Amino acid sequence: MTERKPPGVSFETWADRQIREAEERGDFANLPGRGKPLASLNTPYDELWWVKGKMQREGLSFLPPSLVLRKEAEDAVAAVAEARSERRVRQIIAAVNEKIEAAIRRPPQGPPLNLRPFDVEQVVAEWRERRAGNGGTGDGGAGDRGTGDRGMGDGRGPAD
Repeated sequence: MTERKPPGVSFETWADRQIREAEERGDFANLPGRGKPLASLNTPYDELWWVKGKMQREGLSFLPPSLVLRKEAEDAVAAVAEARSERRVRQIIAAVNEKIEAAIRRPPQGPPLNLRPFDVEQVVAEWRERRAGNGGTGDGGAGDRGTGDRGMGDGRGPAD
């Protein structure tokens, strides 16, 4: 910790001395980013730059929890389309269903969730059909979107 500014010494002189002594001790030698340009040098000024940086460093979301879960459900549908085994399909759906069921029990903040759990057996059946129809490649798209039957639909059907 630095010492207090002595009376009768100007702030500039005192601050300069503190910096010089810190440099001599090597306090600035191993700082992250030393010798590199500032990352935000070519970006327009944003008054909330520090808030956005903090959220990014902490891994916080800009979205309300209900919208994050909707996105996770969409990502699960895409992951199922790319899955190579039935076991993996079941794992993906079980993981997202667990989150959806928890959110139904205790609704998150933000807009309404409007999700209900996926029917695992129906998702697996649709995955098998697409896989058989595409020669086993497993990339048959995102399923029957908007049908409301909660196989691999888009998740916008009313929650039960």
